[in-house]
Amino acid sequence: MDTVIQNAAVLLLLLFVVITFLQSGIDKVVDWKGNLAWLKGHFSKSPLRNVVPLLLFVITCMELIAGSICSIGFMQILYSGKFVYAEAGAIIACLSLLMLLFGQRIAKDYEGAKTIVIYFIPAIILVVLLQAS
Repeated sequence: MDTVIQNAAVLLLLLFVVITFLQSGIDKVVDWKGNLAWLKGHFSKSPLRNVVPLLLFVITCMELIAGSICSIGFMQILYSGKFVYAEAGAIIACLSLLMLLFGQRIAKDYEGAKTIVIYFIPAIILVVLLQAS
């Protein structure tokens, strides 16, 4: 119980990342065609238009990896008090969000880019907290 109380902020932020990234990654897998169709339209006038399927695959993998590693990190903190997986997962989550931000900016979807920043803030706070641990 002491581990949970001492690491409450980290554990809560890890759960945030796990929920956000696993849901998003799983949605992309389950509705691949729908996501691909929407993204092809979204990037149709950008320099990324010809690589949308590859980029969707990469971001899907990154999201699933980030969510999974953060999930393992959550358990690692609870059972051993170590932060190795949590830190790796948080960094991968931040990199994923930066990829998404780059895409939104290239597509000139500035409102979408703002939304990414909302997710980036807790993710970077998680990295900072984990590096201070």
